[in-house]
Amino acid sequence: MSLTLADLNNKTRDEFVAALANNFEHSPWLAEHVALLRPFAGINALFAAMKAAVERAPAELRLALIKAHPDLADKTQRAAGLTAESDAEQNSAGLDRLSDAEYDEFERVNNAYRSKFGFPYVVCVRRHTRDSILRDFERRLPNDVPAEMLRSVEEICRIAALRLDQLVTAEDRLPVHGRLSTHVLDTHSGTPAAGIAIELIELSDLGLNRVVTRAVTNADGRTDQPLIGGRPVPSGKYELVFSVGDYFASRQVPLSDPPFLDRIPLRFAVSEPEGHLHVPLLVTPWSYATYRGS
Repeated sequence: MSLTLADLNNKTRDEFVAALANNFEHSPWLAEHVALLRPFAGINALFAAMKAAVERAPAELRLALIKAHPDLADKTQRAAGLTAESDAEQNSAGLDRLSDAEYDEFERVNNAYRSKFGFPYVVCVRRHTRDSILRDFERRLPNDVPAEMLRSVEEICRIAALRLDQLVTAEDRLPVHGRLSTHVLDTHSGTPAAGIAIELIELSDLGLNRVVTRAVTNADGRTDQPLIGGRPVPSGKYELVFSVGDYFASRQVPLSDPPFLDRIPLRFAVSEPEGHLHVPLLVTPWSYATYRGS
């Protein structure tokens, strides 16, 4: 259920705290702090106040905030029950359906991280794929404790920004969304390619590849909606598959049997979750090209 910022500003203090109590995991003290600063002119002002409260908090309170977060892909913790927010976030990255090899790897890095730092590894999973989370673990393990506390708080603020964006509607928006789009140009006829079936697949090194979405190009050779939009585009490796053989056959273009090009896979990587990545295809029955658009 979403709230308008006006509704939030007009709530009693207790209602305000209850609405935002878990915006920062198990830490209603942040909502209690910012409740005193109302009214907020925009959602960015509200989030800035919450972030400032985290940054000004004593070190022991920031450590407690970090420790309030669950380990990732931990079967025991999931069985005991995560918060609704954490459960949805972990599921969004596929952490509820890992392969045995992936579970083993998450257990290994979780244990290595906790053993070194004494608190759980925290990352904004909505900005990542399974593989990129594991790579982030490895990048961060060599850090020292102060550096990891700073990084953990940074990730917690990213998590909170996305939770706040889902919960509160306002005239302004938090800069937490990215976009992945495509279009197909039929350079054989010199027109946009309408009716091409497209699959977007998240690639995995240790587990099964995962279909993110399926779409069909419209009269402009684009999809009606971005392939990913209204949320971050998770960092990781992807494949776009374009069914061009069926497209050219439906237009009675002379083709070899079987067609020289049937399904074209384009592999690419995402490294900027809040950016706009455009992956177009220029195609004939015998050739294709792509480029990094925006």
